[in-house]
Amino acid sequence: MKFDITRRALATAFAAGIAFTALPAFAQTTVIKLGWTTSDGATDPYAVGARAFKELVEANSGGRLEVQLFPNRQLGDGKPMIDGVRLGTVDAGIITNAVVAQVEASFQLNDLPFLFENEEQAAAVLDGPVGGKLAANLESKGIKVLGFMEGGFRHMINNVRPVEKPDDVQGVKYRVMQNPVFIGMFSSLGGNAVPMAWGETFTAVQQGAIDGLEIPLAVIDQNKYFEVTRYLSLTNHTYSAIPLLVSKRFFDRLPEDLQQVVAEAGVEATARQREATRAVTQELVASLEAAGMTVNYVEDFAPFRQAVANVYEQFRGSIGSDLLDEALAAVQ
Repeated sequence: MKFDITRRALATAFAAGIAFTALPAFAQTTVIKLGWTTSDGATDPYAVGARAFKELVEANSGGRLEVQLFPNRQLGDGKPMIDGVRLGTVDAGIITNAVVAQVEASFQLNDLPFLFENEEQAAAVLDGPVGGKLAANLESKGIKVLGFMEGGFRHMINNVRPVEKPDDVQGVKYRVMQNPVFIGMFSSLGGNAVPMAWGETFTAVQQGAIDGLEIPLAVIDQNKYFEVTRYLSLTNHTYSAIPLLVSKRFFDRLPEDLQQVVAEAGVEATARQREATRAVTQELVASLEAAGMTVNYVEDFAPFRQAVANVYEQFRGSIGSDLLDEALAAVQ
């Protein structure tokens, strides 16, 4: 808490004969420290969402809330940061779904390969009953979901060959998040999945320790992966949900009216962030191609879906059979 009050101000008031009870209420500001692991660039999807949330919270709280932004892993890499949100040592974060799934396994649903056909379908599912059940599961672990922001679909980049069919993945060393769904997906496609923290990845690609990774377009651009990888294959293999999260301990300490401000800001910031992320997709493809990447579109997804079919059943138990069936019914 920061209090706009000083001993000198009180002394002056008393010297002037002003009764303490007659003094105006002193304003106080609660700080929300919001972190994420990527850049603070103009089109970085995490940064876009963070700035929208900050603007809305501060505008609607009458100066009672301030959102301070901490990009580039300043509050820790993904897993330490979400652990901090859970414990209440970190106020809030925009954290990729695969890391959230390490705390609440039902979030593995969002990482299933080729589950969603497009961004609109994914948003409808996550804003509906399925997303509500995921949020309730996570809240029981001490973390409140304010919105399912969007990182865009994830694509494969590497320095070996373009990916046009499942066989093109075989034998290639891909960095994956420390998440069993991603490991299972690349193993099913015949690739060598290398779990690795985000902060280590750029150097690993640059030095040839790994051949590539899978990542949304905006993150490729803002983190300059076009400098160290040659091929960009638009595989659309996983929709990248990047939930906006707040510590339940922190949230529950807020007065009820400020809880409402934070919750409503989360919903509106998510809508703004999704719109902005989708608007730059085609521009990003052109920009990455101009930067020297060889770009190709996957034309037939059926062989990929067939190759990863076992992943769905592998994680049915940890996701929850009923929840998985409900999500599959929603995307038919």
